[in-house]
Amino acid sequence: MTRSLVRSIIGHDLTPWHGAWLCVLGGLGLSLLGVYAIDLGTVDVTPKPGDMVSMSGLVLRQVIYMLVGLLAAGLIAVPHVRWIRMIAWPLMWLLIGLLVFLLIPFVPVWLVHPRNGARAWIELGPIDFQPGELAKVAFVLVMADYLRYRQNHRTIPGLVVPALIAFIPAALITLQPDLGMALLFAPAIFAMLLVAGAKIKHMVAVVVIAACAVPASYPFMKAHQKARIVGLIQMVKDPNAGADGINFQSKQAQMLAGAGEWWGVSDARTRILHKYNELPERHNDMILAVIMTRFGLMGGLAMIGLYGVWFLGAFITAATCKDAFGQLVVVGLTAILFAQTFINVGMVLGILPIIGLTLPFVSYGGTSMVTVWLMTGLIFSVGMRRLSGAYWLSRPTFEFDDQPKYGQARPQPKIAPALSRRRTG
Repeated sequence: MTRSLVRSIIGHDLTPWHGAWLCVLGGLGLSLLGVYAIDLGTVDVTPKPGDMVSMSGLVLRQVIYMLVGLLAAGLIAVPHVRWIRMIAWPLMWLLIGLLVFLLIPFVPVWLVHPRNGARAWIELGPIDFQPGELAKVAFVLVMADYLRYRQNHRTIPGLVVPALIAFIPAALITLQPDLGMALLFAPAIFAMLLVAGAKIKHMVAVVVIAACAVPASYPFMKAHQKARIVGLIQMVKDPNAGADGINFQSKQAQMLAGAGEWWGVSDARTRILHKYNELPERHNDMILAVIMTRFGLMGGLAMIGLYGVWFLGAFITAATCKDAFGQLVVVGLTAILFAQTFINVGMVLGILPIIGLTLPFVSYGGTSMVTVWLMTGLIFSVGMRRLSGAYWLSRPTFEFDDQPKYGQARPQPKIAPALSRRRTG
């Protein structure tokens, strides 16, 4: 009985070699690079000969966060994805409750302490927990569960429910306020709907309407959010505008990134530059500037290459997966990580306003590190249960009627014959 229970939880037909290994390798490379960059940005003394980093302070914490993240990835990769799907909705409601809790004004300051004006963290002694990070993962799981056997989203009215599922957590995170994290829900839902069969013309119409509505949200933004947008516009007109004010952080990041030129400067010089130039959040949101100071433009491109390895592994996993839920989970998580990486790089290079998003795997932070490794673990779980055979090459996972009727009951779209009810959960 115990053996059958274990087989039921783990599943059958496990594939030892699959594309998700690339996600693990890319994530490890980025995490180790982040540990070194945090040491460069926060410790102004060169480590002793033979030591790569000074194992103390923020560096030691980041190493611990990385190990916890790897453990979390391993644990979540063990059960079959159908077990993950069973807890998706309860997890989402729990996290929505925590997001509401963060906004309650009379919660003790020792439990919810605002940082940079945002009520985004629950402080549990030495551990800080950010529910919004895990809400991104829970949202992808819930959306994948909702879309896997439906075709209502191929109509305009059918897009309402997915929009509401995304709106609730995104709105609560916006109220913290954390506009950067709230923006990540948009690319996830867009990518998942497209893969699930939503019509491109409907999605284009939604994007156009949303783009037209963005200016209307400006009056409702916080003062510092408005200032960031105004500062970016000023910097486009005059590169030196606001260098001592609103654009100080952006200008410092660009200057330090440029100091590395093509191949970077020495370890000691990097530490001196960041010690005396005092770049805010250099261990967090602006950590790319530290990496480019040390390794130059080529080092920055190499870091992008590591992300490319991660994205390639996720793409292979999604392409070879014949399970609707698993495929949508991989697509949603990949869209979030891609958007977050793109926005953070744009912030440091001065082409996007600074909105407080970390660089995945690299920036300092416990919840963010554990979250990206949980995402990697979920993709790994899907990858090693992709089922054997190459039938996916000739037939897509989702197939729909050309003109579905909204509200019409349909048990499920046609899926590759290799899938059985037992395997899809």
